[in-house]
Amino acid sequence: MPREDSEAHSRPDRAAVARRRRRAKQLPIGQRRARLIVSLAAFVLVIAVIANGIGSRSGVPGPPAAAIVDGAGPGDPFAYRSAREADFIARATAGNAHVLFSKSPGGAVATAARVAAFRPAIDRAVAGTGIDPNLLEGLVFVESAGRADALAGSDPASAAGLTQILAATGQSMLGMHIDLAASRRLLKRIAAVENGARGRLGPLLAQLRAADERFSTTKALAATVRYLETARHQFGRTDLAIESYHMGIGNLHQVLSDYDGGAAVPYAQLYFDSSPGRHAAAFRLMAGFSDDSVLYYWRVLGAVAVMHLYRTDRAALERLASLQTADDAGGAVLQSRTPPYGDPAALSTAYRHRELVPLPSNAAALGIGVLPSMGSGARAVGAPPALYRGLRPVALRLLIDLVAGVRRLSGVRAPLTIASTVQDSRYQDREGIYYAPSATGFSFEIERRYANGAQAGALQATLDRLQSLNLIAWAREPATIEVTVASDAAAWLASE
Repeated sequence: MPREDSEAHSRPDRAAVARRRRRAKQLPIGQRRARLIVSLAAFVLVIAVIANGIGSRSGVPGPPAAAIVDGAGPGDPFAYRSAREADFIARATAGNAHVLFSKSPGGAVATAARVAAFRPAIDRAVAGTGIDPNLLEGLVFVESAGRADALAGSDPASAAGLTQILAATGQSMLGMHIDLAASRRLLKRIAAVENGARGRLGPLLAQLRAADERFSTTKALAATVRYLETARHQFGRTDLAIESYHMGIGNLHQVLSDYDGGAAVPYAQLYFDSSPGRHAAAFRLMAGFSDDSVLYYWRVLGAVAVMHLYRTDRAALERLASLQTADDAGGAVLQSRTPPYGDPAALSTAYRHRELVPLPSNAAALGIGVLPSMGSGARAVGAPPALYRGLRPVALRLLIDLVAGVRRLSGVRAPLTIASTVQDSRYQDREGIYYAPSATGFSFEIERRYANGAQAGALQATLDRLQSLNLIAWAREPATIEVTVASDAAAWLASE
């Protein structure tokens, strides 16, 4: 996930419009058609409204008066509960799956097809070891996307092969034959042949597998199993063994030491129970790993889920892949079944039925600032700006809890400013922007202007935690943080 910072930025209106205009141009064909359908439907509705004399010069009725809203409770609604470990694991797996779809070479479905071809070799590699073949298959998906010749950098001393083993680790820990000089020479010759030079690839690839066993599927998988068995013996847990494959055994030992003196605990507990305000040393160490090491176990589990869908319901996987790649952070996945509000009249009706609620009148006391220009395009669609200053009740509740969490972690009382909330499809079309979740009332944008680094860091930690709970998807834009709330967040908050 993107890392937040403490830079001050200019007001977001123009930047947000430009960004969303670019995003609209990059929509897949299916989404462009969907947008066109929504636009046509909104146009037909406007004609009907005019014909019936409803769209008069008086404009669309505004929302009900804003009310005072209770703040967050004294506890942390997102704190780890050991009795709900399975829920935390399931939500973290789903919440961190976006990268599997957005970064997989050729897409997640194509990657799954490549990885599936190695399943017989994976089954043979784990036979008699107690290592779950599904986990090893998920590891292959995450590490190499099913490419036996994958190379992390320009030099084979870095991670290489199907399971991306470092040369030093392979030689010193796993007993692999790795002749780096020969590997470098052969890789150059292979690249030359692939670019048109004379030569035969088959013999060169065979020589490479003999000189550098990381490029041998059988030997790479066997070495990875040896690593996982070693780690499982040290930690006594498979989840920690998988996590250590990316974080490193020594690093994970240090995190556990900082957490509770070194005793092995479930990875869900280690991850969710460490925060700036609780087990802070362990949190700081994990946050200091700049390569998303702390998310590795969740991504392996996510890859396991992808491979299961690939085998059992490929059409469902293709639909999921389309949703996951529809926007920058996977927000469409969280709101795929929520119909958008087509025009200001639909917003007005939603407020009247309490489907939408205005931002609270005591927003400042809750630590929420409201950008004065929010809804500035409302007049162009014959509506009052106040229509565009509201959210679904659960989205507002989560926003209040998010801001309270940032205050609690940072000790900073300065507000976080909200730059936008609900926007119907007609409003977005008029502004030349398009982001589907904004038209559902489940999305808001936070201005990237912070009182200090402590507030910025606390926001980063809170966003990461909520995403790992699959309660939000978020993306960092030039001037704002775009947050989309999951439609099932209400069930989570009600259970706390």
